[in-house]
Amino acid sequence: MKLGQTLEQQLKLTPQQILMSTLLQLPMQLLETNISQELESNPLLEIDEEATRLKQEQKLDKEAEKEKSADNDPEYDWDSVFGRDGKNEFIPRSDFDASREEINAPQPDEVNFIDRIMDQIRTSGLTDSDIEIAEYLLGNLDDSGYLSNSLENIAYIMETDPETVERVLKIVQRMEPVGVAARDLRECLIIQLEENHEEPYVIDILRDYFEDFANHRYENIMKSMKIDEEDLKYAQKVISQLNPKPGDMDNGFSNHNIIPDIIVTEENGSFSIVINDGNIPELRMSRSYEDMLANRSKLDRDTREYLNKKVESARWYIQSIHQRRNTMTRVMDAIIERQYDYFMGNADALKPMILKDIAEMVSMDISTISRVTNGKYVQSPMGLHELKFFFTEGMKDNDGEDVSTRKIKNTLKGIIDREDKAKPLNDEKLVKELAREGYQIARRTVAKYREQLNIPIARLRREI
Repeated sequence: MKLGQTLEQQLKLTPQQILMSTLLQLPMQLLETNISQELESNPLLEIDEEATRLKQEQKLDKEAEKEKSADNDPEYDWDSVFGRDGKNEFIPRSDFDASREEINAPQPDEVNFIDRIMDQIRTSGLTDSDIEIAEYLLGNLDDSGYLSNSLENIAYIMETDPETVERVLKIVQRMEPVGVAARDLRECLIIQLEENHEEPYVIDILRDYFEDFANHRYENIMKSMKIDEEDLKYAQKVISQLNPKPGDMDNGFSNHNIIPDIIVTEENGSFSIVINDGNIPELRMSRSYEDMLANRSKLDRDTREYLNKKVESARWYIQSIHQRRNTMTRVMDAIIERQYDYFMGNADALKPMILKDIAEMVSMDISTISRVTNGKYVQSPMGLHELKFFFTEGMKDNDGEDVSTRKIKNTLKGIIDREDKAKPLNDEKLVKELAREGYQIARRTVAKYREQLNIPIARLRREI
């Protein structure tokens, strides 16, 4: 055994820093849940009803002034509305506007698509046992609406034979949406063609030459089936209009309802930033427990320790909520300053920007910027975007100016959209086309961008 001393550095986060990091990365809906849980677990934390009421009154006053101003000036100054002159003057609002209420838009009373199919099955005249099999089949669909279990397994579980299961399956597959519960893409498309009473040769293309059709080997199909180019064009048009994923019809209203965490408005070149946390209540220390702490002499030791611990926890939580708002406002302010031309309406003016750039502008750690931008959305005059949208790598064009890779991708997409679909451009030719646009990019980089845009290779883009 030997005693010795060593000198080393360790990074340790305080409880306050851990709490702040946790709250900072939460989107608005999860923050509401977190606050509700904290209110339940910490008796020294409560909602400040008075502060909320006062801010609601301030909000109503501002709205009344705005309406009065609009009434006095019914004519729009279109030059100022569409004009894009003005200096980069930011008006960040870090104060909490508790009066901002979430608009509860009426939502349609939607029925799950499996329930819709079951309604059709129950009125189709099937026996009770067949209905049970159909219900079990629907319970084995994947997200795209395909059957994810074998008929043999289903027959074993339902204590019947595979032939009976297949008979019921064929009935289910022809319910709306047609093609649901198909076992693969080919079967799904063929079922739809049969239900549409399509030309037999079109069905034969998918049944006998599916791989050739999927890989655009059209010459093989025309030669083997002895059909001409017009017939193949018709088949291609019909097949392209089919639904390859019947399960995608089950898209509820709420699936597309994204609540922005930040709202940015522009007026005469100046931007106002509001943290959209109107459903987040103002918090304060509990008055009753404060009175209790004022008489410490009447409390036993365990109670005092418990209350002191909860006091610190409540104080840290309130401070972290306010710090979260200020941090998000500062980060959004910096993003607007960096991408000012974009927010002023020039969609092609998005500049290269990384987390480090914003971190240096606001004097914060990169990890903090990452937490602020991850999973958060901003509503601005340019639409609804995730904050990550504004961060992109860059390169220099032929003029030596920095351009965003997103701009290059848009240029690449435009080139592909304009190409002759009978003779689509391969990656080598795309490199040359981009060079003509002023972007010197390697072939492997073009391939990477193409894949990120979900654009297939030239052979699979070919059309008749």
